Amino acid sequence: MTGQESALPFGDGLGDRRGDPLDEAATARATISADAVVTSWNEGARRLLGHLPAEVVGRDAAALLAEELSPDDVRAAAALPRWSGTLTLRHRDGRTVPVRLLAHRGAPSADGPGDWLLVSPLPGPGEGTGGTEDVAEDVTEDVTGQAEDDALLALASQQAPCPVAIYDRLLRLRKINDHMAQVIGLPEEEIRGLRLSEIGGKLESEDLERNMAEVLRTGERRNVETYRRVGAETRAHAWSARLAPLKTPDGEVHGVCLAAHDITEQYRARQRLLLLSESSVRIGTTLDVTRTAQELADVGVPGLADFVSVDLLEQRGHNEGAEAVEGDGAFGEPPPGPLAGPVVLRRAAHQSVLPGAPEAVVKLGQVDTYPEYSPQAASLAAGRPIIHRETDAAIRRWAAESAARAATLRTYGFHSMMSVPIRARGVTLGVAAFSRHSRPEPFTEDDVLLAEEITARAAVCLDNARRFTQERDTALALQRSLLPQTLPRPTALDIAFRYQPAGTYAGVGGDWFDVIPLSGARVALVVGDVVGHGIQASATMGRLRTAVRTLADVDLPPDELLTHLDDLVIHLSAEGGAGTPTGDVGATCLYAVYDPVAGRCSLARAGHPPPVLVALDGTASAVHVPAGPPLGVGGLPFEAIEFDIPEGVVLALYTDGLIGGRGRDLDDGLAALTAALAHPAPSLEAGCDSVLRTLLPEHGASDDVALLLARTRGLDASRVATWDVPDDPALVARARRDVTDRLLAWGLDEAVFTTELVVSELVTNAMRHAAEPIQLRLIYDHTLICEVSDGSNTAPHLRRARVFDEGGRGLLLVAQLCLRWGSRHSATGKTIWAEQALPSL
Repeated sequence: MTGQESALPFGDGLGDRRGDPLDEAATARATISADAVVTSWNEGARRLLGHLPAEVVGRDAAALLAEELSPDDVRAAAALPRWSGTLTLRHRDGRTVPVRLLAHRGAPSADGPGDWLLVSPLPGPGEGTGGTEDVAEDVTEDVTGQAEDDALLALASQQAPCPVAIYDRLLRLRKINDHMAQVIGLPEEEIRGLRLSEIGGKLESEDLERNMAEVLRTGERRNVETYRRVGAETRAHAWSARLAPLKTPDGEVHGVCLAAHDITEQYRARQRLLLLSESSVRIGTTLDVTRTAQELADVGVPGLADFVSVDLLEQRGHNEGAEAVEGDGAFGEPPPGPLAGPVVLRRAAHQSVLPGAPEAVVKLGQVDTYPEYSPQAASLAAGRPIIHRETDAAIRRWAAESAARAATLRTYGFHSMMSVPIRARGVTLGVAAFSRHSRPEPFTEDDVLLAEEITARAAVCLDNARRFTQERDTALALQRSLLPQTLPRPTALDIAFRYQPAGTYAGVGGDWFDVIPLSGARVALVVGDVVGHGIQASATMGRLRTAVRTLADVDLPPDELLTHLDDLVIHLSAEGGAGTPTGDVGATCLYAVYDPVAGRCSLARAGHPPPVLVALDGTASAVHVPAGPPLGVGGLPFEAIEFDIPEGVVLALYTDGLIGGRGRDLDDGLAALTAALAHPAPSLEAGCDSVLRTLLPEHGASDDVALLLARTRGLDASRVATWDVPDDPALVARARRDVTDRLLAWGLDEAVFTTELVVSELVTNAMRHAAEPIQLRLIYDHTLICEVSDGSNTAPHLRRARVFDEGGRGLLLVAQLCLRWGSRHSATGKTIWAEQALPSL
């Protein structure tokens, strides 16, 4: 042996005897069945007690005891899964041997309780077997064994697998092991006597030092986790510092032992799980494509990257120069075909650890073409994530083609880039690019898996948003095509309107409005609301609007019109229920008719909010109209009211989406609407804007909103002429003369001939087929209207006269000479009217 080898106290006896560390004979081992029969006996047991296996296996284990055990002790031990203690056993040569035993209960089987496994270490240096002849030798071996233990302890303190440091009661460093010296980057002699904060020089060190002070004060252990760069390390690690008090036997604390464990991998795995959990909560909060893309970028920074960009494939037919607007559906169906070669992408979102994302070369909403060797195009062509370094030839080539991109890479020090395709349901939507420039670590395969998982979750949300946007755009297009594109501008009313679809996520509703010119210069105002949202509601709205216009042409009173409309809704509901109304189709409606000649307004409503009337003095109040049941209920009547309405007042019709915004109930909303209308506005258009701005939330209403403002205007009395005509055929000629004189006074000379024919026919028919009183009226509006009223409810109709018939040609002649004609009923009879174009216009 060399001098160095002899200085180490690793002895001969135990070391020689235990040359094989896995020697089964180094431990005495035996098994005993539940009924105390020895079932196995190894070589170590023979060395300990001298009995051969054949002498003890199959026999009662109690024969090996040199002492009597009480039955209570045996039962207590038998109930335990494990037992340890010292028993006095009988050696084969007759002497007694105190043996330290550890007994394990085996698993029970179908045959009964499990066997016991008994183990005991063989005596080592200084551990006699009970004899007295080897006392001197035992003392020698005891000294050797203690020296060996001390040497092992010294080696353990220096070569422990984790960094260890010992501080005294003043928290001054006294001892560190080799591993801690490597972590700190300084040898023990250069830092001995310094505090932890003086060695580390960082705020994290001060926090750890405060925890050490608490261990000194309380005498209790503490665990502290920190993520930092220590000493000469080039990158930060996650550490778990275990602080233990060093106590004397009487409990006095004399120092603190710090054992550090590198838990970087566990820390990063935990951070990845947290980021995945965060992504499931933060991504997909809306059904807006752009906002969902931004949520993906926000989640990636700073947890995974320093800069994240999300580019979506440009849809077919989209204007490449246009800026994308949030929620405008700019990202539609992805183009078909392979994605190899240059790819046209639109920047949907980006995020950075630097305020304002100055690294972004492409602006939000801007379209850019990425060559096939760019990270984005390469990952789309490969269909998988790809990691690039700044030294890659493809990156250098890509940067060389753009001075702005090359300057960005150089200025901010991009060193690692990762591109991940955004795919969902077999469709490629775009690509997410993750880049690092602030943190020194390049992307790893674990980062790829994390980015792939986050992007996959975001892709499903993006695809949902894309599909929802397409469906909503389709419903909006249908709804707008069914609403009036332009409204007529009748002489009797000034009109302003606003239609605002529901917010992005509420779905398109079935609100509608209309202005319908009627006979006699009258005007019908209609506002309705179909129950539900979506394409079905829009389609139902279109059918009801068409039905209202058809019924309005028949000149039905408001209550009768709503009755027919109610029947139609019931039929529509029955179509989806195999002939039985299901109640799935419902609507509300308000129908008003303004007569500028009479200065009166008649209206009825079916479950719709009442209109608001703004008087000439500026006061606004709801018009009390019997509510009536909603359309589709059936079996209940509607009630119309009629009242005088002066020139210059404003009538406001609307849907419940206007007054139900901002969490208000309808009564509070109606009060808010009347208050908003009471404030004077320079025009009806400005009044519409003011009402919407006051009543609706900034982020959009949860339901469709329709608002129709109408200011009444009366017809000039000089443009209306009325004559009472006695029931005398001889007076028809006088009626023609009166009409001719009035037309000449109006300067409508060219209309005299046609009007005389119309008046003759209508007045003659009234005298022949109707009853008194008979009244003739001329109205000079955009057209020339001739009306003949009588006291009969018999409705006229066109018919084809035969060759030898003396009558039946009058109404056919009127229909040929005029733009349109018709009849309407009143409480006292009916009115036949004919409308003709003005030649001078």
